[in-house]
Amino acid sequence: MATDLQTAHQIDDTGIDLDDQTLLEMYWQMVRARRLDERVWILHRQGKIAFHISGIGHEGVQVGAAYAMRRGHDYASLYYRDLAFSLSLGLTPLDFMLAVFGKAGEPTSGSRQMPSHWSSRKLGMLSSSSPVATQVPQAAGAALACKLRGDDRVVIVTLGEGSTSEGDFYEGLNWAGVHQLPLVCLVQNNIYAISVPVHLQMAVPNVADRAPMFGIAGAIVDGNDVLASYRVMREAIERARSGQGATLVEAKTYRPVPHSSDDDDRTYRSRDEVEEWKKRDAILRFQVYLRERGLLDDDTIAEIEERVRQEVDEAHAAAEAAPYPPPEDTLFPVFAPDDRA
Repeated sequence: MATDLQTAHQIDDTGIDLDDQTLLEMYWQMVRARRLDERVWILHRQGKIAFHISGIGHEGVQVGAAYAMRRGHDYASLYYRDLAFSLSLGLTPLDFMLAVFGKAGEPTSGSRQMPSHWSSRKLGMLSSSSPVATQVPQAAGAALACKLRGDDRVVIVTLGEGSTSEGDFYEGLNWAGVHQLPLVCLVQNNIYAISVPVHLQMAVPNVADRAPMFGIAGAIVDGNDVLASYRVMREAIERARSGQGATLVEAKTYRPVPHSSDDDDRTYRSRDEVEEWKKRDAILRFQVYLRERGLLDDDTIAEIEERVRQEVDEAHAAAEAAPYPPPEDTLFPVFAPDDRA
C-alpha cells in the first residue's frame, strides 16, 4: 500500500511553511480523531450508545482547515462529521464521549441534541440547528456581524455535498457574495448524500463550479491531502480576512464507513469501491510523507498510537461512569443569562 501511495497519491506540500513540530501535531490530531471515532463505533455495536455519525475518512481536510484558521480568534460553524475539526479547535475526547453517552457535563448542548452538534463559545464554534445546511445562512450572519464590527475575524462554515441541494446553501452564499463577507464555505464532498450519489445531487461536475453564480471565489482541493487542504483553506481565509470576500472550497474526499450507525452502505456501493478509496486514506498518505521527511518511524508511530489509546480509554471510562443530567436540566439554559441585575 505504501508504494501505491508514494507513486499515485503523493502529498502536495507546495508553498507549505509549517515546522516539523506542527506537522507531527497535525498527524497526531488525525490519528486521535480516527481512534476516537473507531471506539464510538464499537460502543454502538455493544449497545452502549444510541447513535453515531462518523467522520472517518475526512480527517485530512478537517485538520488542514482547522490549522489554517486563527484558532480561538476565527469562528467555525461545523457539521456533524467534523470530529477531527472540533478536536483540532480544542474540543476534548471527554467532551465528545460525554455527548455520545448523553451524560451530565456535555458542553455543546447540555445533552439535549444528538452527538456531533458542535458548539463552544470559548473555542469559537457556533451553535447550529439540526436540519442540514441551516448553518450556512447562520454563518453568513455571523460574518456580516464581523464585517460591521470592523474586526478581522473570518467565519468558516462546513457541510457535505448533499447539503448543497438545500435552499439554505444558496441563500447563505448569495448573501455572502452580495455583501463581500469574510466567509469560507468548505464543502466536504464524499460522493454520497447518505445513499444518493453525487451525480443525482447536481448536474455540474463540481460543487465549486457554482461559485461564480454567487460572485465569490471557488476552489477545489484533494481533501485526502492534509497539506493541500491546509494551503487552499489558508489562501481562502487570508482572502476573506483582507476584505476580498467569500470563497466556496470543495474538498474531494470519501467516507469508507456507512453514513451513520443506522445505515447499511452495502445497498448502494460496492466493496471494491470502498477498498480502492481506502488506499487514498489521508492518514496513511501523511504517514508516508512524514516518514520520507524523517519525522516518523515505527517507534514514533507506536508512541503516538499509545498516547492516543490512553487518552481515548480515559475519556471512555470517565464518560461511561458519569451521571446522567437531572430531568429539570431540560429547561435550562434555554435563554442567555440575564446580566442586568
